[in-house]
Amino acid sequence: MTEAQTSRKRTLVGKVVSDKRAKTVTVLVERRVKHELYDKIVIKSSKYHAHDENSEYKLGDIIEITESRPLSKTKNWVATRLVQKAALV
Repeated sequence: MTEAQTSRKRTLVGKVVSDKRAKTVTVLVERRVKHELYDKIVIKSSKYHAHDENSEYKLGDIIEITESRPLSKTKNWVATRLVQKAALV
């Protein structure tokens, strides 16, 4: 192939809510959805466990995660890049 192949894996962007485990971060991904009955925009959220080989992402960072093969019982996402560093309080 001469063209660069685009990745078909799903990517999500979310906030790191836990970095206590070794090589794993917990990422909270929020999405805005219109309620079927009331037509109000509501925020739905999901938590994903993502592999972080070098433990480089910290609490509060906004990162991108990419779907991968199952790495453990609950972990089948890999942290790919830092979108925004956590603000120092």
